[in-house]
Order: sequence, then structure tokens, then C-alpha cells
Amino acid sequence: MLNGRKGKGRQKIEMKKMGNESNLQVTFSKRRSGLFKKASEFCTLCGVDVALVIFSPSEKVFSFGHPDIDMVINRYISRVPLQNNSSMQFIEAHCNTTLSDLNAQLTQMNNTLDNEKKRGDELSLLRKATRLSFGGLVQLMG
Repeated sequence: MLNGRKGKGRQKIEMKKMGNESNLQVTFSKRRSGLFKKASEFCTLCGVDVALVIFSPSEKVFSFGHPDIDMVINRYISRVPLQNNSSMQFIEAHCNTTLSDLNAQLTQMNNTLDNEKKRGDELSLLRKATRLSFGGLVQLMG
């Protein structure tokens, strides 16, 4: 070792799907972040609009858009002839996925709100019961 390095350094990765599920998820996350960073740099350096949609191995959807993914997709739709079915299917899938995600968030927020309302009602009852108990105790002592 002439230069004093002890490790192997960066190794070339064979381009095939990874077998280890844990490594695959980690690699996906890192590569996705790197891809989004490159897209952001591309937008800044070249002044272009970009839209990226990525489906993870676990079927989650990740998107990046500059200035906004919906704006870029709508701009794309307006320039694509309507007979291009694959493009329209992609765009419809994106819209449906976004709508589905928003509906899931709304359901979760409504459930949280209902739980908080129940907790508030229980606290109100507890406060009333405490006041009644305390009031009775004061009358006994007075």
C-alpha cells in the first residue's frame, strides 16, 4: 500500500436487483435522496422544471417537482396529444395516488380529532366530579 489506505475504497456495484431486503431498502432510500438532490441541482443550475415520481419496493410513492410537481405534470399534460394513453394513465395514477394519500391523512386526522374530543369529554366529567366531591367535602368541614 503505497498511499497508506487500509480499506478497499469505493467498490463497483453490479447492476442487478439486490437480494437482501434490508440492504435494498437502505440503498433505495440513499439513492432516492441522491436522485432528488441531483434533480434539485439540475433545476438550479439550468433553470429547468423537473418532475420525478418514484415507487419504492414497498409500493410507497415519492415525488419531487420544481417548482411544483402538479404544475410540471399539468404543463406536460397540456403539451401531450390526448391519444397518448400511457402518459394519461401515468398522470391519472399520480393524481389518484395523491388523492388516496390525502384521503388517508384526512381519515387519520379525523380519528385523532375524535379521540381528542373523547378525551376532552372525559376530562370535563372528571373535573365536574372533582368539583362535586370537593364541594361536598367543604360543606362537611364547614
